[in-house]
Amino acid sequence: MTDVSLPAAFGKHLSRDRRRSAHTVRAYEATAVRLVRFLGEHWGEAVGADGLTRVSAADLRAYLAKRRGEGLGNASAARELSAVRTFLRWAGGDDASPRIKGPRIKKGVPRPVSPADAVALAEDVADDAAEPWIGARDWAILLLLYGAGLRIGEAVGLTGAVLPLGETMAVTGKRDKTRIVPILPQVRDAIDAYVAGSPWPVVRGEPLFRGAKGGPLSAGVVRKSVQAARTRLGLADRTTPHALRHSFATHLLGRGADLRQLQELLGHASLSSTQIYTAVDAAHLLDVYRNAHPRA
Repeated sequence: MTDVSLPAAFGKHLSRDRRRSAHTVRAYEATAVRLVRFLGEHWGEAVGADGLTRVSAADLRAYLAKRRGEGLGNASAARELSAVRTFLRWAGGDDASPRIKGPRIKKGVPRPVSPADAVALAEDVADDAAEPWIGARDWAILLLLYGAGLRIGEAVGLTGAVLPLGETMAVTGKRDKTRIVPILPQVRDAIDAYVAGSPWPVVRGEPLFRGAKGGPLSAGVVRKSVQAARTRLGLADRTTPHALRHSFATHLLGRGADLRQLQELLGHASLSSTQIYTAVDAAHLLDVYRNAHPRA
């Protein structure tokens, strides 16, 4: 027997008090459910709030070993451990989370997509759409990623309230933080063209971008279209919707954008998240050097 109400209460805390995204709440709550069930079997007794305060490092290592045996990779195991620590601290304070080292993760440097490839990708996705208005929709969304640096979830989450468009747009990102991003004329024109051709009316409090049947558009639909387009164009597997956001950041940095300004445009909570793009720029310079220098 375990106290299944604990993970549910934890989820409410994340949503109400911490203002975490719905995706994060689901993932962390699912981890809490798995941990409580594991401890119940591991200890052979019911697990309540008091029991969570006596979780040891050995208990956590056993839990992670079980999860790794279920096929969890390094990155996923690290995220799982982060969720477990948050849950235990919520249940019993900072001292309730034993300190154990998580798996080492090799941090990859995101590679930007060239401007020509970004445009070609967006054009191919639009040309392959089943209906002209769907092509206009996908073109507008991909331009928002590459031209304004939005996350795919932020783009599909826009509502009719953003209209009429001006030179800037208010975007709600992670943890419900709102930021202001500049909108290029090309991006504004693309959104206006989609709105003009869409068979679905634009309602202020409802999704701006609609699926084929009029419901909210799923980010997975856009990812699938991009995957098919990059295969047709022979682009690398790293050419994803999120790579367009990387390209937005890298190209701005390469043209002299300030890191603090870039942090604001991307909606990063900390500057360290933005600093990865300095490594991207250095990696790009090394690629140019290796390909062009006679002694490389």
